[in-house]
Amino acid sequence: MENYLDIFVKGVFIENMIFAYFLGMCSYLAVSKTVNTSMGLGIAVIFVLGITVPVDYLIDNYLLKPGALSWISADFADVDLSFLSFIIFIAVIASMVQL
Repeated sequence: MENYLDIFVKGVFIENMIFAYFLGMCSYLAVSKTVNTSMGLGIAVIFVLGITVPVDYLIDNYLLKPGALSWISADFADVDLSFLSFIIFIAVIASMVQL
């Protein structure tokens, strides 16, 4: 039963190409009526990603990777939080957009 649940979650959330395409297109379709608004959206996306990608890299390497928490204590060397990387990536982008 757990195997079926795993396949369902991967199919719906992780490996769903249509969902990924719509996520990428939603901001483009929202403001692409004129060239000026499209340029503004493009500059805003570059600005936000230029700030959030280094932050996500640091969070991923120093908090989420397997064994990344060993700098806190040797007890945390076995902790693997890599399954949270996609959620953290979205949360960092959302928090940056809100600033």
